[in-house]
Order: sequence, then C-alpha cells, then structure tokens
Amino acid sequence: MAYRTDFGCIHQRPLAVFAAPGRYVQGPGATLELGRELQRLGLQGPILFIAGGTARRTLAPIWHELLPPVGLQPVVAAFGGECSEAEIKRLRNVAADHRFCAVVGAGGGKASDTARAVADELELPVVITPTLASTDSPCSALSVIYTDEGSVTGCRFYNRHPELLLVDTEVIAKAPKRQLVAGLGDGLATWFEARTTYESHRNNVVGGKPLISAMTLAKLCHDILLADGPAACSAIDAGVPTAALERIVEANILLSGLGFEIGGLAVAHAVHNGISTIPGSHHNLHGEKVVIGLHTQLVLEGRPQSEIEQIFRYCQQVGLPTTLAQVGINAGDDEEIKAIAERAVIPGETSHNEPFEVTAAAVARALKAADQQGRAYA
Repeated sequence: MAYRTDFGCIHQRPLAVFAAPGRYVQGPGATLELGRELQRLGLQGPILFIAGGTARRTLAPIWHELLPPVGLQPVVAAFGGECSEAEIKRLRNVAADHRFCAVVGAGGGKASDTARAVADELELPVVITPTLASTDSPCSALSVIYTDEGSVTGCRFYNRHPELLLVDTEVIAKAPKRQLVAGLGDGLATWFEARTTYESHRNNVVGGKPLISAMTLAKLCHDILLADGPAACSAIDAGVPTAALERIVEANILLSGLGFEIGGLAVAHAVHNGISTIPGSHHNLHGEKVVIGLHTQLVLEGRPQSEIEQIFRYCQQVGLPTTLAQVGINAGDDEEIKAIAERAVIPGETSHNEPFEVTAAAVARALKAADQQGRAYA
C-alpha cells in the first residue's frame, strides 16, 4: 500500500467534514462490557486480538472468560511493538487460517494503528480497547507507519473509523505515569494545530474544512488538560481512577482524537516526524516529541510570549520535555537540526497548513529559539 503524508493539506475542498468512531465507552471496569458491546455490533465467531504485553497479561483472561458465552472466540496475537510494514504483514498472515469477524487492537497507540491496518487489509471492522492514554491514536481512521527502527515513513488512511472504542480506566490508572504524561503532550498540541488549520482555511485530516464543532472540541481538550493534568498525574501515582483522571483520559483519547482529525494538524506533528528520523530520539514517546514540535510551532508562528510561557510552565509542572536534549537531540548539532527541519517540510507535510510559507530554514531557527527558551523550564 502506498503511504501518504498529505493529511488533506494539498487538495482543497469547499466542504466541511466531520468523522468519528461509531461508539465510545469509558469507565472503570469497561472491559467487562466488551462482550455485550461486540454483540451490539452483530459480531459472531472468531475475533483477532492484536495485543500488547499489558493487554495480554491483564485483559486476555477476561476476554477468554467472557466472550465465548456470547458466541465470540478470541484469538490473541502478540503485538511486536512497532507499527511497521513487516509487523502488519506478519499479523495479516495470522489470519490466513481463520475466518475472523473483526479485529481488536489492545495496547498503546502503535498497537491501535497496527490493528487498523490489519483490519483494513482483511476488510473487517476494527475495535480499539487501549491500555494507555498516551496518544489520541485509538480514535482515528489512520495509521502512522514507522520503519522497524522507529522513523516515520508516512500514513495509511481508511474509509471508516473504529466501530467501537472501549476504554477501561482501571487499566489506564495502573499504567506508568510517563505514558499518561506523553498523552498530555500529544493532546496539548491539538488546539493549537486545529486553530492554525482553521485560520489558514486548510483541510483537516479527513479531507474537508474544519467545522466550528471541531474547534470547540479541540479547545475543550486544551482546557481540560490545563485544569486536570496535575491531578490526573497524582491519580496515576496512586493507581486509581479519579474524576480528574476520567476527564484527562477523555481529553487524551477522545477529544484530542476528534480534534486532530476534524480540526487539523500543523507544524507540531510535522516536527515530530522530523525528530523521529534522529536515532537518539527513538527512546522517547510520541507525545514527548510532539510537544517539542508544539514549542517550535508557537515560536514559528510568533504567538504571544504569554501563551508560549504558559505552555512551558505547564510542561514543567507535569513533566513534559521543554528542550531538544530531553528528546535525544543535540541543539548544537546543525546537521541534526537541518535533518529535522527538512523532514518537517517535505511536500504534503502538515507544516504547510500554516498561513505562511514554511521553509526548512525557518523551522530550524524556531527549533533553536524554542529550545533556548525551554532551558529555563528544564
């Protein structure tokens, strides 16, 4: 399958487009409702679960207990850790000896992306049940494809969203705090990128103009993150789902997922893609790199210093990166900076959703300037 990086930013349409998952279910113990929710979709027979390590350890026993009585036979395949062409092919081959009725992705964002890719190749409905609130991937109708080493190569776009997105906050409350914090970083960029796309009259990720509802959801995501992020981090420290954590999970997964797809993307995610080409960044999570892209975007756009400083302070408070060094990048290495900037402005990248021409030289300058400011908060 050919990869795309254009995110709807080249081919303009006059129509506004809103697209979303068919059903969203969230709360403590939501896994116990999975059988009934799958029944609502009319599914029967074998069902392929593409599951990360936490899902196999904590959720698979529940699947095997609860699903057979409602006519579903879970077949659990271990996710290899990277949403790459090789991994998609490997898991696609698992289906050769079965007639699956659906694919379920259970784990982090890359497991979700891989499940969507496999389901699309099998022409089956997909269900996502994340064990982390580390990205807004579960909500989307696309997959970010990486090399086996961890560099972004492009995206696959699908004609339909997940039929069901089921989020068990008891599971998420027991995940490492770093994962939730990375989700804050991914979600933090949502409003600013949607705002830019809207102001630029560019297309959103699903191929149309952003609606006012998209902007409202993106702004709500932003407001919840600022209000509840620190308290949600404390809930993760305690390992329990609180009201603040419930709101943050909704913001990280649902509101950010809707916001980026129907609102649009800009420089923040383009810079993430550039950072992902640097081997030193491969140990960092998606949202940690996205938030460096956000700092860069705000500086590049010349936003008010008060807004830039508010984001730096928030990142300092919850533990998100504020400098390039924190994501494995040497700010003094002009070749690394050049490589990031050049990747961020390739044809079709979301950096071109800005209302002005974005060049590699301008991105490189913004990367260095944002890094310098961010050192005061590191």
